[in-house]
Amino acid sequence: MDATPLICSEADLGALYGTGSEASLVKEVGYVHPHYRKFIDASPYFIIASVGPGGMDASPRGDPAGFVIVEDERTLLIPDRRGNNRVDTLRNLVADPRIGLLFLIPGISECLRVNGKAAISVAPSLLSRFAMNGKPPRSVLVVAVKAVYFQCPRASVRADLWNPAKFVDRSSLPSNGTILADLSGDKQYRARDATRDVVVRTTLY
Repeated sequence: MDATPLICSEADLGALYGTGSEASLVKEVGYVHPHYRKFIDASPYFIIASVGPGGMDASPRGDPAGFVIVEDERTLLIPDRRGNNRVDTLRNLVADPRIGLLFLIPGISECLRVNGKAAISVAPSLLSRFAMNGKPPRSVLVVAVKAVYFQCPRASVRADLWNPAKFVDRSSLPSNGTILADLSGDKQYRARDATRDVVVRTTLY
């Protein structure tokens, strides 16, 4: 194993990386600037990070663009749509309200980061605002914004993320049923593959 010392302090990090550029610092604000609102309004997908007594979690959220409402420059409203009921994120937020959001926009190399604190609301007036196909979400996250800034495009460019020629054929990876069957030892899970796409699309809300 490489005997090179590990980086274990901020002083070590500073010595290795130096300080952030002026642009990397000035882009961060403590509210949703009108420019940043356009990114949120255009995003159909984001990753939400949370932490709690059981550890950390990063989960995807998606809906038609505009599904995250910028209630005001310091407040975001996010519907919690139907999922697998693990509620890992919500379990964490009950214990620790800190969250990080990473908004992605198809075809756009930059992404938008939002840090803040979230409360879980079940107020009928909020739930009704997010009804889809007549079905409201079970809860709505009310996010108090603490920091907002855009992420530079280098990671997306290096990954060639939005290049259709690089998209991966789903059949080249293990199927949902295969994974469940092999992990559980129950071969009946393989039957899920035949109806998986239909079930997902008919149970979105």
